[in-house]
Amino acid sequence: MNEALREEEKKLRMLRFIVDLNQAVLMQQRDLTLREAFDILKSTRRAALNLFPGKDEVFELIYTPRFRRIIRDRFVIVGGRSCK
Repeated sequence: MNEALREEEKKLRMLRFIVDLNQAVLMQQRDLTLREAFDILKSTRRAALNLFPGKDEVFELIYTPRFRRIIRDRFVIVGGRSCK
């Protein structure tokens, strides 16, 4: 395996770890506010783009819907539009 491929796999493992950890925090931290939940989403996006610059669209397609679903399920937003 060449060095570039190893580096790419290392970055992917790091991204998976960051995403999994932050999703677990969103689901399990009881005293989390809605603002803090969206801050976690923003910081996760920032970390992903640091690892993979220019991949904004990929993050928006894959990870943003997952985070928003967790946030929607966790916080009842009166008058909010349905994401279904």
